[in-house]
Amino acid sequence: MKIYTFLTLILIGSFSLYSQKYEFTPIIDLDATEVVSQGITGTCWSFSTTSFLESEIIRKTGKFIDLSEMYSVRQTYPKKAWNYLMRQGNAQFSQGGLAHDVINSARDAGLVPQVVYTGFLNGQTKYNHIELEEVLKNVLDTYIENPAKTLSPTWKTVVDGILDAYLGKQVESFTFEGSSYTPKSFMEMVQINPDDYISFTSFTHQPYNSKFILNIPDNFSNGSFYNLPLDDLMQVITHALENGYTVELDCDVSEKTFSAKHGVAVIPEDESMIKEILTEIRLEKAITPEFRQQEFENFHTTDDHLMHITGLAKDQKGNTYFKVKNSWGTDESRVTHGGYVYFSEAYMRLKAISILIHKEALPKGIKQRLSIQ
Repeated sequence: MKIYTFLTLILIGSFSLYSQKYEFTPIIDLDATEVVSQGITGTCWSFSTTSFLESEIIRKTGKFIDLSEMYSVRQTYPKKAWNYLMRQGNAQFSQGGLAHDVINSARDAGLVPQVVYTGFLNGQTKYNHIELEEVLKNVLDTYIENPAKTLSPTWKTVVDGILDAYLGKQVESFTFEGSSYTPKSFMEMVQINPDDYISFTSFTHQPYNSKFILNIPDNFSNGSFYNLPLDDLMQVITHALENGYTVELDCDVSEKTFSAKHGVAVIPEDESMIKEILTEIRLEKAITPEFRQQEFENFHTTDDHLMHITGLAKDQKGNTYFKVKNSWGTDESRVTHGGYVYFSEAYMRLKAISILIHKEALPKGIKQRLSIQ
């Protein structure tokens, strides 16, 4: 009886130690603006990259400035329309995009503060682009069908008119904090140079240490990515954070073990632990480049969300997590940790499609290897 009781106590104690609830202790916590909501839109690419640029402005100038997400969306839709129309409908037309689309928008049309261009009209306070997308696509499909037997040059004016009606007219100049700016002079004032930002990924179907166009649906603009070995990609993320640079992230959040409500994103070693691992620390799967590639090629890993990495943390067992800012608001019935999600190393290794960073955030050896100036 005594032996049975002793063994029972050992088993109970071991299980209690093994199944601890998550407690995150910050290691690195870089400055970022407040979490906001993208509403009912597919514009996470703009919200996350805009947040990334806001942190860049803080790092460079010390200024906390709320940039307009919808300004970049407004600049990008005509490019999507051109791509869809010129490919005669044989391309995706959606609300989605990637981080480099915000960088391209900034290069072409600058940046503006949120107070200058909200994207809200007629008393709106929440974003909903379902109708906007449908209207634009239906108009473009009509032009593709070409009932007049020739494409009228007015199609661009029509697209611009729709965007003006749903998002607001283009901004040519404005006043901010007592000074006058154009979008490009404002971008210069906040010290953002679009040429400073570079995208990286890691897949085995293309040569490492070279650039290629990543064939994912939202890459309508055919952006190129440097392809790094997986360990190097992880090193780049960690090195950037350790040196004061935040990281823009394109990732897959379709897994059952990604939970904004629980505030964690993890990959259990045993799939029977899917439910438990959302609230309790469990062993996680070792992610190899081969397994990562397999999950990408069988569409278990897709580019369905973009977010913003702002720090590192540890749990009470010493496991490392990436602190990732989301754009689903701060409603505590839907999210925790104030709208942030803690990504385990295993989740990041498996589900990070790509990242965008300032080129100075690169480790010196990788920068030299890629001949990045």
